[in-house]
Amino acid sequence: MKLAFSTLGVPGMPLPDVLRLASEHGFHGVEVRAHPEEPVHPGIGAAERADAAARFKEAGIEPLCVAGYARVATPGPDEPVIDELRGLVDLAHDLGAPYIRVFPGADAEQPAADADATAARRLGTAAEHAADAGVRILLETHDSHRTGAAALRILGLVGHRQVGALWDVMHTWLGGEQPSETLAALGPYLGYVQVKDIASAEDTTPLALGAGVLPLTECVDVLSRHGWDGWLCWEYEKRWYDSARPLPGLLRRGHDHLLRLLNDSA
Repeated sequence: MKLAFSTLGVPGMPLPDVLRLASEHGFHGVEVRAHPEEPVHPGIGAAERADAAARFKEAGIEPLCVAGYARVATPGPDEPVIDELRGLVDLAHDLGAPYIRVFPGADAEQPAADADATAARRLGTAAEHAADAGVRILLETHDSHRTGAAALRILGLVGHRQVGALWDVMHTWLGGEQPSETLAALGPYLGYVQVKDIASAEDTTPLALGAGVLPLTECVDVLSRHGWDGWLCWEYEKRWYDSARPLPGLLRRGHDHLLRLLNDSA
């Protein structure tokens, strides 16, 4: 498996500094948080995109994913959401990233079947554009569809190879799903896995990997037993927690912890 980390852990950091951290600490890739407050997002122009792609190539670091904030099940007209998806796909294509990340984002008042159908319709429409661009759209286990079983309801309706799943281990755990159950649901669709650690279900402040309660050992074990050989990406949510320790000082320990898990499961 290859290792990456998300720029969510180093909010606003210039891309050259992000790539230097990745290289110095043994990570193979970076998940790019595509928000307007970040250096790389869908609003940047062609020259900035070309420069970012060149910097990734020069550093020998792979752009794993453009992590967007489109909410595919949210109520309202389809076109703005589809336009947002296409913009994320175009940015990923220009950077050379194989994936974009999207959220479900259904409202609590929506009937589940309606939310699922809305998300599937939008993803299916955007999938054709993604196929042309050579980019895969990944629905994260998050918010209204935090388990693999819930995400599968949408993915099964889409039925397109360019639409898959991103397994966020915190959300499936919070949803009461065992790692083996998540992989059984998402296995055919799985793009990559976001790892992290927290103190408890009540306190989701990010911790160093291995310092919390999330079942990282079990997740890596079940992936290894099933021969999965994709990416593990550390999503350290520093952006949302001012009290969290800075990520750069934790990167070496996190890298080494993931390597130990991988070696122990081999």
